[in-house]
Amino acid sequence: MQVIRLEALSDNYIFLLHDSQQNIAAVVDPAVAEPVLRKLAELKAELVAIFNTHHHHDHVGGNQQLIKHFPQVIVYGGSEDQGRIPGQQVFLQQGDRVLFAHRTAEVLFVPGHTRAHIAYYFPPATSDEPGELFCGDTMFAGGCGRLFEGTPTQMVASLGKLRSLPDNTRVWCAHEYTLKNLQFALTVDSDNAELQRRYTEVKTYRSRKEATVPSLLAIEKRTNPFLRWEQPALQLAVNSRDPVQTFARLRGMKDRF
Repeated sequence: MQVIRLEALSDNYIFLLHDSQQNIAAVVDPAVAEPVLRKLAELKAELVAIFNTHHHHDHVGGNQQLIKHFPQVIVYGGSEDQGRIPGQQVFLQQGDRVLFAHRTAEVLFVPGHTRAHIAYYFPPATSDEPGELFCGDTMFAGGCGRLFEGTPTQMVASLGKLRSLPDNTRVWCAHEYTLKNLQFALTVDSDNAELQRRYTEVKTYRSRKEATVPSLLAIEKRTNPFLRWEQPALQLAVNSRDPVQTFARLRGMKDRF
């Protein structure tokens, strides 16, 4: 299974999953249809699945046009997003499985950004390959999503699920927010040497207009403040020893950053 990153809108990423043996494809969070259709035409591949993580328009805006071009496509989304995702046919819950290209993805229920958000995790196909996590707007490289419909308690639980995945997991988040996320992270975790190095690297990548997605979960666990709510340095930065309150205060600071 090849993962192809497509750019859309101002800072969105769409992910096209391609099975070259069967020449079929699936797409994760098609914000718009045009770049997906162009790539499918280039590959001469048939779209068989749309995997939506949540209902926001910049994640489902291309659904209807893709359905018109590929009437047999199956549209997946969270069970609690019923009525909010265009064309949704399959309603997924925590622990469900979806199959694509002889790979099985585990469905994770990760509310917080929205009340119905889900993520898709494909475990490694072999011992020397990474897993693939499509987490929408729950976790970003160096950050996490705003809490529009959920609570800090929910988001900590959701990020905890993602954090528990193997270190060798590629994080395919849906926006190019990494540079600003790390700029904020340094304001609350300034003594973190790895974070400092990561910020320098990302600044170089972005100066060249290079993507910083996917990230690696091992790096997120060491440098993303929103996965490190138990760390004394971060608790000190927000004057709290409570993990959920630490997260909530960090998120509030980021909202104002």
